[in-house]
Amino acid sequence: MAKLKVGVIFGGRSEEHPVSVKSAREVARNLDTEKYEPFYVGITKDGAWKLCDGPGADWENGGGRPVVLSPDRDVRGLLVLEQGRYGTVRLDVVLPVLHGRLGEDGAIQGLLELSGIPYVGCDVQSSALCMDKSLAYLVARSAGIATPEFRTVTADDDVDPGRLTYPVFVKPARSGSSFGVSKVSRAEDLPDAVATARRYDSKVLVEDAVAGSEIGCAVLGNGRDLVTGEVDRIALSHGFFRIHQETEPESGSENSTAVVPADIPAAARARVQETAKAVYHALGCRGLARVDMFLTQDGKVVLNEVNTLPGMTSYSRYPRMMAAAGLPLADVIDRTVALALTGNGR
Repeated sequence: MAKLKVGVIFGGRSEEHPVSVKSAREVARNLDTEKYEPFYVGITKDGAWKLCDGPGADWENGGGRPVVLSPDRDVRGLLVLEQGRYGTVRLDVVLPVLHGRLGEDGAIQGLLELSGIPYVGCDVQSSALCMDKSLAYLVARSAGIATPEFRTVTADDDVDPGRLTYPVFVKPARSGSSFGVSKVSRAEDLPDAVATARRYDSKVLVEDAVAGSEIGCAVLGNGRDLVTGEVDRIALSHGFFRIHQETEPESGSENSTAVVPADIPAAARARVQETAKAVYHALGCRGLARVDMFLTQDGKVVLNEVNTLPGMTSYSRYPRMMAAAGLPLADVIDRTVALALTGNGR
């Protein structure tokens, strides 16, 4: 059988660029080249697209050929510039290994919809919905899923610090990971926290802190046919959970460890997994996603956020949770590609 031509898109212009590159390296290590012929497309921090040999250390500064993803369905693939002319590379499927803005918010998914190429992961609507935490909360609530109490602050709005009950978390409504997130324990610190969040998004979320353990669940599949990984629990050494260090995000977290499987009772684990599947379904997710939640002392499960293109690095939570459930990353890739090729629910 002919190998499937797989476009692996990575990098991007978001603050999670270096994490995306590291995720792509892990995907490259686990991509079965007996089944797939990969075409690596790196997007530089400046937004230039390059067809390169892979996500190695020098891909961004090395040669590479200028490339674009054609929105023309007759092309159904890449336009590669060589010697002043564009050649074409037809793709069977695309694996968008992009995190954060323009990767998880429906932007790249919209381009792929125009191109007609099947792609791994959530569609335009669910990507955009999950990226906006305030909208995700509203939809989850309508499905009977608990969320933190929150308020949104748009670019023209102010929030009265005296009307809040502290501590609160202030975060960009549409940004990835912990970039721009602050825990605020005093009213006088709120304006600076809002200003920090606005560096990443004009829409800011102010939400009440939830007392409980931070729990995650990896989900894979379409519709009601879902597989969950082992639940994890975030063990903190200090502060609040930051999955990346903002100055060196590729080095992982400096204040937390993910305990997999989570050291929680079996009944609580089952409740977390069922809640994750309910969130996944309510928000229209397809392919894969990581659902982050809180588990309170009285056993209540509260939604935190949904990552529609979760990290795939060696330290990332999603592949570790799936591996603990018996699905190594190579199998996860195979399953998500198969889901994309069968329509992914679209």
